[in-house]
Amino acid sequence: MAQATGTATVFSVGSAGGIREDLEDKIWDLFAEDTYALTNFPHVTATNVYHEWLKYNLAAAGSNSALEGDDPTYSTLANPTRVGNYAQITSKNFLVSGTLETVSKAGRAREAARQAMKKMRELKNDMEFDIVRNHSSQAGDTGSARSSAGMESWIATNDQVAQTTTLAQTTPGFLAGIVAAPTDGTEGAASEGAFKSMLALAWVQGGEARIILTNTSTKAIIDGFTGIVTRNIDMSRASAQQAAIIGAANVYVSSYGTHTVILHRHVRGVAIMAIDPEAWAIAFLRNPHMEEMAKTGDARKYVIRAEWTLVCRNEEANGKLSAVT
Repeated sequence: MAQATGTATVFSVGSAGGIREDLEDKIWDLFAEDTYALTNFPHVTATNVYHEWLKYNLAAAGSNSALEGDDPTYSTLANPTRVGNYAQITSKNFLVSGTLETVSKAGRAREAARQAMKKMRELKNDMEFDIVRNHSSQAGDTGSARSSAGMESWIATNDQVAQTTTLAQTTPGFLAGIVAAPTDGTEGAASEGAFKSMLALAWVQGGEARIILTNTSTKAIIDGFTGIVTRNIDMSRASAQQAAIIGAANVYVSSYGTHTVILHRHVRGVAIMAIDPEAWAIAFLRNPHMEEMAKTGDARKYVIRAEWTLVCRNEEANGKLSAVT
């Protein structure tokens, strides 16, 4: 078939004119975010930039029998240990011109409201990143910011090294008021035996490390443990037979309990952490909030801030498998 001469089409220059754009009235956001710690750890209040708490470990169990009518010798009481972490300021900012806020926009009525939502999510994502990583605590000064030590830096007692050949991995932990960052060692293959040893270390200390935090590479290592025997499971609920191929381990059952394996985007690929959620908290000196700053031009300026620190109530309740490849 042929097109009639003079037909106006969308392809003809100047033949129709005034054709409106076809633009959906929605913005499809994609957020690569993880906030396990912020969501699940208790939130407490800090009242100073250096937040402290006390921890105490019970004496080791032993044989205990006393004479009838005995007048015992009294031992000196053991004092709790005082530990702390510095409050860190995390911030995001944006500005919106008066013109942008006034014009008709697709997908949002107010640009400032959309940016506030987006930046708040980014702020929490940044906080989570610092919480689970190997950051050290820093007191800060006029030229450097204070920083909160992360989970990987706190876990020092139950640090199971995967395998080292030249440079040993070390985690100093809390010492003299600060938490130093771990020194990475030569990486080695993580075996299921080393993984179980990590869980055993936490259990012996009295912890219930029921949450395993991994990233994509270390999660794949756990998925490949031979302890996972059943690879196929019948998923049928009616007459139709449908099988599911099991290629991932979301629960690991050991001699020390049942552990939920959680894939976390921000955990480093050289460490697997087994944590007791009750041994952690987030202390806020200032909760996440938005402030409008002084206006200096034809735009409105905003800053979203939070001042917080990670509380490790007792690091011995957790375990870490380090130098993993």
